[in-house]
Amino acid sequence: MSPEDGVSQLEQERTLKHLPECFRVSIVTAVLNGEAHLAEAIQSVRDQTYPHIEHIIVDGGSRDGTVAIIQAHADGIAKWISEPDQGIYDAMNKGISMATGTIVGTLNADDFYPRPDVIDDVVQSFTRTRADAVFADLLVVDRTDPSKVIRYYDSSDFHPGRFCQGWMPPHPTFFTLREHYRRFGLYSTDYHIAADYELLTRFLARHGLAYARIPKVLVHMRSGGISSRNLKSNWLLNREIVRACKENDIHTSMPRLLCKYPRKLLEYVRRPRG
Repeated sequence: MSPEDGVSQLEQERTLKHLPECFRVSIVTAVLNGEAHLAEAIQSVRDQTYPHIEHIIVDGGSRDGTVAIIQAHADGIAKWISEPDQGIYDAMNKGISMATGTIVGTLNADDFYPRPDVIDDVVQSFTRTRADAVFADLLVVDRTDPSKVIRYYDSSDFHPGRFCQGWMPPHPTFFTLREHYRRFGLYSTDYHIAADYELLTRFLARHGLAYARIPKVLVHMRSGGISSRNLKSNWLLNREIVRACKENDIHTSMPRLLCKYPRKLLEYVRRPRG
């Protein structure tokens, strides 16, 4: 349910009836052997003009130069740990559990914010709409040349009814109030690829969090994520999406999910306006 459709069912139950004038935004970055691009992700957070940011980095026991990069940028990092974990979703859960911000988002170690007012836009959207969560658009860029756009992930057509079609908002642009992780749970670590899909399905469809869309690109994501590597990983992704929908009382099927691919092809042609 978007704010334009009315107030979410949670509105009357909230302990936060309104956001404070100045509040902290926690950004969680999970990383494993990410020395190639981690410094750029960290710098994009440091460059944000919003002053109340808590950047948390959870390293899964990297064996490259990741920890050295974290240490070199320690003055811009609120908290960090380096220890073995059970994968990226377990690492995200650790970071969220460490967070103290009113709002929590995630930024992958290979990704970055393209401009310094991204978090300002996020905060303004929360305060203006009184939403439970916000999301925006995303650009997938070339791994070695981020000025080269590969795909435009447009979130404008999203509504919870699209989960059954295998379609969700861009997860790296998703921010929500920290209280909702406490109330509705963290990422399910028994998913290999689609725990982000399951969490968004659980939050936005099953529990009906009110959401708002920011009509801008908030994140540049480097190509090469695990869910887009090959046919086998896409098959596993779709199997997990079917499971995520079933666990959250949404009916779908593998044939129905396959219908999303013609639409996804358009994302390689379209580009954001302006």
